Amino acid sequence: MLREVLSSTGWLERTREFGRALRVTSRTPGGLLLVGTPGEDPWHMAAHLDDESRFGDAPGLAPTLVRWSPPRDAPAHLRIGMERLEAAERGETLLVVAEEGAPVPLLERVDDARRTGARVLALEGGDRELRGLAHEALTVPPAEALLSFDGAQHLVSSAAGEDPGRARRGAPDPRGLRGRLARLLDAVSGPVVD
Repeated sequence: MLREVLSSTGWLERTREFGRALRVTSRTPGGLLLVGTPGEDPWHMAAHLDDESRFGDAPGLAPTLVRWSPPRDAPAHLRIGMERLEAAERGETLLVVAEEGAPVPLLERVDDARRTGARVLALEGGDRELRGLAHEALTVPPAEALLSFDGAQHLVSSAAGEDPGRARRGAPDPRGLRGRLARLLDAVSGPVVD
């Protein structure tokens, strides 16, 4: 139903294009750095990308969640701080998820990562400065009536998990979101009887 509602808006194409850019640039395990703003760690996007990495056999999509203030007693994978952005290098991808405006310290670190050769992607809510630093950006305006920022994260992570070879051939990816939803619906509703 969501796809039908969004089919004439261009959102499916934009999120699919952004998701493909994310998949193509994120090939190295651990090389996808995911960061948000000081008040908003992108947990939701991290969980979806991790799922797409596992289900879509795309290890490069498993994100490294970079946090502003990780607790010292957190598990190792949740203790990665902003210094990781300072160590970003060529071949890595930095995905910035910022519904609100990115603060100056984040913009500076994004610019530094870009200068060292990291590919920068931004899913943002209208931040022109962040969009200007990104190689690829998807803007979800706050006043968008049909797609929320959270909904855009779902569509982007789903698109990133799609096998581009299958998509070119027109075949649905059984490991993608549509394939998993179809299997779930079949399991819940039972087999179709003529």
